[in-house]
Amino acid sequence: MDFVCSECGNRESADTYKPRCDKCGGLWKLDFEPPKFDLDEVDKGTWSIFRYRRFMPVDDDSWRNISLGEGMTPIIDFDDGILFKMEYYMPTLSFKDRGAAMLMSHCHSIGVKNVVQDSSGNAGDSVAAYAGRAGIKCEIFVPQSTSPKKIGMIRAHGAVCNVVQGSRDNCADVCRAKVKKEGVYYANHVYNPLFYEGTKTYVYEVYEQIGRIPENIIIPVGNGTLFLGVIKGLEELLAAGIIDKMPQIIIAQSAQCAPFVKAVEKHAKIPSKVEVKPTLAEGIAVGVPMRGKEILEYIYKYDVRTIAVPEEMILPTRGRLAARGIFCEHTTAASYAAYKLYCKQYGRMKECLIPMCGAGLKSEPW
Repeated sequence: MDFVCSECGNRESADTYKPRCDKCGGLWKLDFEPPKFDLDEVDKGTWSIFRYRRFMPVDDDSWRNISLGEGMTPIIDFDDGILFKMEYYMPTLSFKDRGAAMLMSHCHSIGVKNVVQDSSGNAGDSVAAYAGRAGIKCEIFVPQSTSPKKIGMIRAHGAVCNVVQGSRDNCADVCRAKVKKEGVYYANHVYNPLFYEGTKTYVYEVYEQIGRIPENIIIPVGNGTLFLGVIKGLEELLAAGIIDKMPQIIIAQSAQCAPFVKAVEKHAKIPSKVEVKPTLAEGIAVGVPMRGKEILEYIYKYDVRTIAVPEEMILPTRGRLAARGIFCEHTTAASYAAYKLYCKQYGRMKECLIPMCGAGLKSEPW
């Protein structure tokens, strides 16, 4: 199994510690083609994402001692065709556990002893938890806007947490400088394609649970870790003949930080340069998404639509959800707000799947 540079095609073993191609600086893609998806090949005796390991790049049994029971989150019919997949029913209360479980299992397999990562919070929580589970030392960098509760979770898992002044993008620059200087393994949810081999299980589960893929799917996008996993999973279902076309995918971004929305307006091939303004939707406040070109290629290929959610909609939407039993964080509320805006613009949808990505207890203020 190899990493392949997305720019020049250079190949490296997936066991490499190199965070990106050292010939041109391109990001890695994974040269892995799973067998055609088949529910009969799912290990129904395993209650985690690794029930799908037949279709994942799993080389040994490291996952058995690292999995925390991530995945298998329920889908609820919230309201007349609105389906919520309750991703915050996870060990660290966010969907990022899917990718972290896969990535830390790989790190354990190849003997990694120390990892670093940058995050707006949830991915940091996940990597810290699974690194602790794997016995791997961990250091996380977060921007100053990160919720104190997420910082507390990172430290509770035994990781070092560095709070960096400035934006989410500046935080990433500081962390990557450490990786370059010290050569430590960069367990990053954006750079490392193994993370998407975990997040693609979101699609497997939806199909296994309800026997179909909903006609419409909303995905919040900052760096695009769930989006890329969902695309990967859907393409695998297409290849297996399980679905005959892509559902309508709708990307949700904050109006305070919407590089993809702006790029699509101009039909640009790279994300637009935007001023990142303060937003409660911290999980998608990424002004410079590193896989932006790749994400835009998928947006145009599959006619993905984009919605920018005004800041003033987030708190009221979160309140309405909480009043009906769904206590989610602000970024997740933005996804439901995007649904409302989309219906206003294009008409009511018969069916729509929305991920409840993060729990309300992780974010402030109320």
